[in-house]
Amino acid sequence: MKESVLDVLIYLFDHYVEEEFEITPDQQDLKTQLIQAGFADKQVDKAIDWLEGLAMQKDKLDTNIVRSMSLRLFNDVENEKLDVECKGFLLFLEQSGVLDSEDRELVIDRVMALETDLIELQQLKWVVLMVLFNRPGKEAAFAWMEDVVMDELSSVVH
Repeated sequence: MKESVLDVLIYLFDHYVEEEFEITPDQQDLKTQLIQAGFADKQVDKAIDWLEGLAMQKDKLDTNIVRSMSLRLFNDVENEKLDVECKGFLLFLEQSGVLDSEDRELVIDRVMALETDLIELQQLKWVVLMVLFNRPGKEAAFAWMEDVVMDELSSVVH
């Protein structure tokens, strides 16, 4: 089975965060659990690295930045990975107050850290959800985004 790093991250999110289990601080135990769940060793390592990158980037954000309604220009690599629909969705989230400029940059950073050529809108929504979950004070934005992601999942299942 060809699983992506995002598949591992979504599994973690579904099984640990949503079920309110504590993710063990021991990375080796976590890795063993994920491998037992059927994920490849290499993908598990990359997912753990992705989560560490999220934690490191979150700590680097300058909370004193004045928020502005500036326009975000995407570089060539970002334009290749994010299609018009994804960039439009990011803009929508920012204009509607779900994301601020710091959140947007964190989402873009985490999207670029995924080893995939093109991000689909549903994948982007999961990344946004994971980023918001890890941002203190973003509970309302997280709840709204969670409704968006879960509503779409339930409509696919039905």
